[in-house]
Amino acid sequence: MDSRVLKFTTSLIFDHILLEYDIAGSKVHAMMLGKQHLISEKEADLICKALEEILVEIKDKKYTVDCEFEDIHMLVESLLIGKIGQVGKKLHTGRSRNDQVALDLRLYTRDASVKIENLLLILLSTLNSLSKKHIEDKMPGYTHLQQAQIISLGEYFIAYANMFERDISRIKDWRKRMNFSPLGAGAIAGTELPIDRDFVANNLGFDGIVKNTIDAVSDRDYIIELHSILAIIMVHLSRLAEDFIIWATQEFSLISIDDAFATGSSLMPNKKNPDVLELIRGKSGRIFGHLMAILTVMKGLPLSYNRDMQEDKEGLFDSIHTTISCLELISPLLENIYFNTNLMKERAESGYLDATLILEKLVLEGVPFREAHHIVGNMVKSAIENKCSLSEIMRNKKSL
Repeated sequence: MDSRVLKFTTSLIFDHILLEYDIAGSKVHAMMLGKQHLISEKEADLICKALEEILVEIKDKKYTVDCEFEDIHMLVESLLIGKIGQVGKKLHTGRSRNDQVALDLRLYTRDASVKIENLLLILLSTLNSLSKKHIEDKMPGYTHLQQAQIISLGEYFIAYANMFERDISRIKDWRKRMNFSPLGAGAIAGTELPIDRDFVANNLGFDGIVKNTIDAVSDRDYIIELHSILAIIMVHLSRLAEDFIIWATQEFSLISIDDAFATGSSLMPNKKNPDVLELIRGKSGRIFGHLMAILTVMKGLPLSYNRDMQEDKEGLFDSIHTTISCLELISPLLENIYFNTNLMKERAESGYLDATLILEKLVLEGVPFREAHHIVGNMVKSAIENKCSLSEIMRNKKSL
């Protein structure tokens, strides 16, 4: 192969992330081959032991991960053959790189989803603690970024808690659909060798196998769906970040971000910048881009496997890493924010936010809604002109 083609086609520079999963899948595959007498039990044990050694050696940087090999699968197989000779060449019996990489990706994404779910649970706990702490603290609620009605700061946190609860449910639901093993599908049509796909699936923690071998090697729905879940999580994180970026301005002054989670200006000594929140808001765009990229890669592919699918990995790895890094920071940041509840209360009581409540009282007294809306609108206008509260306007009307 032309060296330029090898450099262009190699995926080892990024799919080395799948090392542990490739070796885990290969070990169980070797165990299955031994059980089915396609290789001897002794050979299976030798392969498994050598794979464990390779995992340690690569982690210890004994080998250089470079473009000499096309992908992580070929690197591991080459090292295995170099370590145990001809027996190593038997490992690939009954499988193809098509079903091998599909297996690795399912193992990797399943583990990543558990980590993300656990981080979401920590965030949910933080939000629930804040909601209990601030359930009695009143503040302005906003629509169109204009003061609308009085809410409590605790209710505000519950709203975000609800969002992240839905995210957790989406991840759990996704795992139910994706947790099936593709190994044994071969390149497209399986194998005539007497392999045991169920043995592999059970030993790797899957709920079963992908029965249709064509679908097993060509399906990337679980990657697309995971991208979409991560995108929704990032939407929620970005909205939360946006709120706090606004609240932290001198104009709002509703919160103060702890110095440990803010930065200063290289020029202006008066500045405290919400860089962590801004980066969370900004990184959401990367996740959205990766979702669109994988949709575009997959939308025109004929069945079954095509090399285009190599493009499913870099965006996936980055989306998972980015989401995890944001979730790891948001909870401690929230726990170290100072909430100016006195100012929130003052703003809630001084912005005519009781207008809707007064309107509804008029409705209960029999005034038609549209007429009550007009009456209260005039009262707000009068209160602004007289620089007083709505309650004072109500008292004056009653005294007349």
